[in-house]
Amino acid sequence: MRLDTLPLPFVLSLLLTVDWALAAPSPHSQPSSRALHVPILRRAPSQFTDEEWGSWAKRQKQFLEARYRGGSSNAKRSSGENMLVDQNIDSSYYGSLAIGTPPVAYDVILDTGSADLWVADSSCTQNCQGIQTFDTSTSSSYNNLTQVFSIKYGSGSASGTLATDVVQMAGFQIDKQVFATCDVISDGLLDAPVSGLMGLGWQSLSSSGSIPFWQSLYEANSLDEPLMAFYLTRFVNQTNAQDLEPGGVFTLGATNTSLYTGEIEYHNLVSESYWILTLSNLTVNSNSVTLPSSSPVAIDTGTTLVGGPSEQIGELYAQIPGSAVGTGNYEGYYTYPCSTTVNVALSFGGQSWSISPDDFKLTKLSNGQCLGAFFVLSDQQQSSGNNEISWIIGDTFLKNVYSVFRANPASVGFATLASNAQSQVNAAGLPTPTIGSVSTSITGSGQTNSNAALPGALPYFFASLICAMSTSLLFML
Repeated sequence: MRLDTLPLPFVLSLLLTVDWALAAPSPHSQPSSRALHVPILRRAPSQFTDEEWGSWAKRQKQFLEARYRGGSSNAKRSSGENMLVDQNIDSSYYGSLAIGTPPVAYDVILDTGSADLWVADSSCTQNCQGIQTFDTSTSSSYNNLTQVFSIKYGSGSASGTLATDVVQMAGFQIDKQVFATCDVISDGLLDAPVSGLMGLGWQSLSSSGSIPFWQSLYEANSLDEPLMAFYLTRFVNQTNAQDLEPGGVFTLGATNTSLYTGEIEYHNLVSESYWILTLSNLTVNSNSVTLPSSSPVAIDTGTTLVGGPSEQIGELYAQIPGSAVGTGNYEGYYTYPCSTTVNVALSFGGQSWSISPDDFKLTKLSNGQCLGAFFVLSDQQQSSGNNEISWIIGDTFLKNVYSVFRANPASVGFATLASNAQSQVNAAGLPTPTIGSVSTSITGSGQTNSNAALPGALPYFFASLICAMSTSLLFML
């Protein structure tokens, strides 16, 4: 889920969305001799009332709808990994990176639904408590670009100043990476210990017009392979889950073959902006849901849930006996009997990928009904620039597969998880933001697009997260 979608501090801690990567390389499960794996941390939620869940669900929906509103080097090639943290029981996932000289580590959400990097500035006095902030005076390599930066989300906004500095992550370093330091951040956008967000979408999504960290490495031919890969853990079905848990692994420039089995099934992108595929088949309890001839979907690690068109979402729940339309804060959601096991599967033109019933069941409400993790996106919110996005697919689905984002040919791939994937990550323990060694360094363009509409042009929900978020992925929001 996205931090910017969370309404209250407690809600934030509950459902913060996305996946995050740590700056320090992990010593285990290296895909190659040059590969470093980045652990992801996950945070678990506390017990909430139906009213609190309703507030959270409403904010998640608003967030996603707002986010997707129509809107070379000689360095050696390499790969690296970042361990993630699972925050608030699969609500969001974050990792860490390091900025400045000397480098300082920051926890950030890794978000394929946006393309800007930002962290809270030390001059931020509201809504920045308990997090690591960036002090521009302490970095000798900091360069203020004197350009205003602003990002708006469905539940808030963040603004500050663009700059360049040394940024390190997963063993890679860019000496002049464009990023933003935000000193004005809306309430509920960041949840400690998250300090900001790193967008992993394409440059065309960037509100600053700058080249994202991952894309600079790809264009400089610094990666062993033009890949970014995620494994996200599941704790939603564990009653003893803690607020923060090992969240998985983010791998840059390679895949971690110990975390999946078989071949990776790739599907070409509809366009290079969001990571957009075409949904070809959707089933619930083996019954097909009727899809239109074209159903573009955005694959979004910064979103907790899954959102889709009202007609298809309604048909999906019609296959579940006892389901009911949500009202009030639950408008756009559905409930169903907790005693019912729901098996949903998605296909993008090849294999059918199942979603665990535990992931489909968002939470149990006091009336014996459970809240489903699939919800309705308002029809008018399903437009993004020249692309119609019918569905937003978040961590509810991504926890069930090994996902790979490939720059060339532009595509997204999925593979079957290894049976011991979670035990591998759990054995490594809870990752901490540590400054790791750098194996590959490039200068980076350090340039922004002067034609970019800086104030609030970013259509990313998690742009909200990075500049003001902390998520989760929780729901696809």
